[in-house]
Amino acid sequence: MSFSQEFMNNNNDSNYDEKELNEKIKICKDYIENGQVITSLEVFEETIEMCVDYDYVDEGLFLIEEVLKIVPYNSEILQFKGILLNNSFSFDEAYQCFEKALVLNPNDVDTYLNKSIAEDNLGLYEEALQSLNKALEIEPANEEIFFNLGVLYEKKEKFNEAIEYFTKALETDPNYLEALYEIGYCYENSDQLEQALSIYDKYLDLDPNSFTGWYNKGIVQLRLHKYTGAINSFELSIALHDDFSSAWFNLGYSYSQVGRTDDALNAYNKAMDLDPTDETILYNIGQIYEEKGSYTEAIKFYNEAIKLDSGYYEAFLARGYCFDMIGKYQLALKDFNNAVTLTTNPEDAWYAKADLEYSIGYLKESIQSYKRTIELNGNNLEAWTKLAETYVEVGQWLEGIDAFDKCIELNPDNANNYYWKAKIHFLLSHTSEAIDSLKKAFQIDPSTRNKFTHEYPEVKTSKLFIKLIEENRK
Repeated sequence: MSFSQEFMNNNNDSNYDEKELNEKIKICKDYIENGQVITSLEVFEETIEMCVDYDYVDEGLFLIEEVLKIVPYNSEILQFKGILLNNSFSFDEAYQCFEKALVLNPNDVDTYLNKSIAEDNLGLYEEALQSLNKALEIEPANEEIFFNLGVLYEKKEKFNEAIEYFTKALETDPNYLEALYEIGYCYENSDQLEQALSIYDKYLDLDPNSFTGWYNKGIVQLRLHKYTGAINSFELSIALHDDFSSAWFNLGYSYSQVGRTDDALNAYNKAMDLDPTDETILYNIGQIYEEKGSYTEAIKFYNEAIKLDSGYYEAFLARGYCFDMIGKYQLALKDFNNAVTLTTNPEDAWYAKADLEYSIGYLKESIQSYKRTIELNGNNLEAWTKLAETYVEVGQWLEGIDAFDKCIELNPDNANNYYWKAKIHFLLSHTSEAIDSLKKAFQIDPSTRNKFTHEYPEVKTSKLFIKLIEENRK
C-alpha cells in the first residue's frame, strides 16, 4: 500500500519554537489569574494561533474559552476553536463553531476550508463539496481550495476528478509539491502505473528527501515487476527513515523476487522487530523458508501468523502444504479443512485438500473435493483432469467420460484427454467410440500411438487396430 501525503506528511518544519509557545501559555495563564485577559487579547490570539500550529489542543481550547468569555463574537477565535476540535476528532462541535464563525464573517475562505474537513469526517460529503465550492466562488484562484477538492475526490476514490483539481492547484502554484505527490498517488490507485512512476520521479527530483515518495515509487515499481528499481527505492526510503516497517517489508519482498533470500529474511526480520504484531510479515518469512525447503521452520512462522490472526486463510493453506511435504498428512488435512471455511472463494484449499485425499487413498472424498473446486471455478482444467482420472480409478466410467469431455472443451488440443476417453470406451466395449477417440488423439499427437501399442500389445494381432495405427503413420 502506498501513502497519500494527506495522511502521512513528513514535513516537520515550523515557524515557531515550542519552548517559546510553552512560555507564552504560562504568561496567558498568569493573565487569567490576574484578571488581565481583556487587556492582553493580542497576546492570547497570538498564543492560540501557535497552539493551533503546534496542535496543543487542550491548552488552546482552554485559552479560547477564556477569550470567548470576553469576546464571544470573534469569528477568528471561533475558527481556531473549530480547528482544534477537528484535531481532537470532535467534528460535531467543530462544525458548530465554523457555522457560528461564518454567520459573523460569511466570506472567510479559511473557515469554509476547515468546515469542509469537519463535514467530510461527519460523512457529509455533499456538504463538504458545497463548502469548498463556496470558497472557490470567493477566491477562484486559491490553490489550497483546489487541493482540498482533490483530497475530497481522492477519498471517494474518484481519482480522475481528484487529478483534475490537484493539477489546477499545481498550475496555480508550480511549487505545490503536495499536489504533485497526490497526482502520483491517484495515478497509482487508478492503475495508471507508468504515469504514476513518471509523477513520482518529478516529485523526487524536487524533494529527494521524502521517504514516503521513495516508498510510493517502490510500490509502483513492484507492481510493474521492476524489482531491482523497487529495491533501490525502498533502500533509499529506509536510509531516510530507518524505522519504516512497511518499507522494510516491501524491501524483503523485492529481494525475494530476485532470489536474494538471505537479504529478504534480514529485511523481513527488521520489519518484524518494528512491528511484531503484523501477521503478514510472519507469513512472508514462512514463505521464504518454505521456498528453501525448510518446511519445519516455515511451519513455526505460519503458527505465529495464525496465532495473531485465527482466520488467516493463506497461512492455513501454506502450513497445510508444509505438513503434507513432511508427511504429516492428517495435520495437513486439518489445515485444508480449516482453510475452506475461511474465505468466500477457497478454490485453492479445496484443490489442495482433494490432492491430499487422493494421495493418501481417500478417493471418494477426493472426488467430492475436486467437485467443490470446480463449483468455485468451472474452468479449472487441472481439477477437471484429476476428477476425470479419479472417476476412472473408482470405476465410475460414465462420469469419467463426462469429465474428460469437459477437459476437451477447455483444452481441445490435448491428446491425452482423447486417449483416456478411448481407454474408458474400450473398458465399456464401446469399440466404435474408442476408435474415434484414438483417431483424434493420434491426429493431435502421433506419439500417442506408441503409448497405445505399449499399453495394449494385443493390438498387434488385430487387423482393425493395425490399420488404424498405419493410417496415422502417414
